[in-house]
Amino acid sequence: MTAVHESVLDAIGGTPLFRLARLGADLAAPVYAKAEFLNIGGSVKDRAALSMILAAERDGLLKPGGTVVEATSGNTGIGLAIVGRQRGYRVIAGVSDRSASEKSDILRAYGAEVVIAPTALPREDPGHLFNVVQRLAEEIPGAWLANQYDNQANPDAHVRTTGPEIWEQTGGRVTHFVAGVGTGGTVTGTGGYLKQVSGGTVTVVGADPESSSYGGGDGSPWFVESIGHFLHPGTVEDRRPQAYRAEVVDSFERIPDRESLLTARRLAREEGILAGPSSGAAVAAALRVARRLGPDDLVVVLLPDSGRSYLSKVHSDAWMREWGFLEEPGETALREALAAAGPLVAVPADATVGGAVEALRDVPGGVAPAVLARAARPFGVSATEVVGSVSREVLAAALADGGAEPGDPLGALLGPALPTVGVGQSVAEARSALAGGHPAVLVLVDGRVAGLLPREAVSS
Repeated sequence: MTAVHESVLDAIGGTPLFRLARLGADLAAPVYAKAEFLNIGGSVKDRAALSMILAAERDGLLKPGGTVVEATSGNTGIGLAIVGRQRGYRVIAGVSDRSASEKSDILRAYGAEVVIAPTALPREDPGHLFNVVQRLAEEIPGAWLANQYDNQANPDAHVRTTGPEIWEQTGGRVTHFVAGVGTGGTVTGTGGYLKQVSGGTVTVVGADPESSSYGGGDGSPWFVESIGHFLHPGTVEDRRPQAYRAEVVDSFERIPDRESLLTARRLAREEGILAGPSSGAAVAAALRVARRLGPDDLVVVLLPDSGRSYLSKVHSDAWMREWGFLEEPGETALREALAAAGPLVAVPADATVGGAVEALRDVPGGVAPAVLARAARPFGVSATEVVGSVSREVLAAALADGGAEPGDPLGALLGPALPTVGVGQSVAEARSALAGGHPAVLVLVDGRVAGLLPREAVSS
């Protein structure tokens, strides 16, 4: 019989498991997906949102006519908007400027007010999203900051609902639970419950972006929203969420962005499941885990949200090509040009003028990207960390006319960031990117700068 509810809030939870019969066809251990995108707001965060608001009401932190404020990549804000508006509250969602635009549109559709702020800043910067919403909560009378990262009602939602559902749905046969780690609430609550009820036999695996610091990466940016732990090189104190309990996670599978994004696309094409990129990361991790297991094991992987929030990103061929994640057969001209161009030379943004001159001495075309360097790792370049460009010509002119000295900081002489093109795009598209008079174009592979092509390399 079809369920009948008095409110949409009563429909949160109770999501089904689907066996991944095609993606897991060659595996001895079955892999089942917990379809959290079937929650009323389209994500697992509906559970935490309902739990946090009810707890705040019980504790007297949220009173009639109050305002719910939260920093979110989108999903928790959507859950809070649904629950909050149903219960008569004003809802303000501070959304990361890196989140898919669809999420902000959905928030507004549910009646939330949206404030966009950056997250690619040092955590202490006043303009950081978390600090922006903190000020809003302090300034608005009757406001309550949900603070999903440190709110224990977040993992508690999964101790009470998600974990017991998985245990019951598998008849206690689940041996491995795989989930992405963002705030840590889902993996801590669900994984902690499954460990407890199984007497410690369930293994909990965190699916993590390759560069996220949870699993041992350097904390540099990645392209899978809502999971991982970002660490800006200027951040003074690296705080882990209190909703996350590291001891619950037995191991991490570090998944590169391309593997995550392409797996999300495979879910739609092969399993009929339109899910987001973090689901792709989780499934990629679950398939890795299952390959090491036998028929007596059973893997459950949690799919956090719907792909409808990412139609302009992971499920867009154009976006995937622009960022170098998708390469069409036969479209190899840029990759061949990249191989012929030689190693990439990048100049750290905090270099001196003299240091930049030296770095550019033998660079073809005399131009290079300037990047935000990370001292904690061997030097590398991320597309999201490019802050400008620097040319041998500009530096030579400044030194010649006395406008700069070799020991001066480079910052004042930085030019605009160079245009980018994905490695799977065409030479014609690379030429189009240079139309504004730029001296070179950066080529992206898997979202990161892999090389630089001077104008002459793509003009013939």
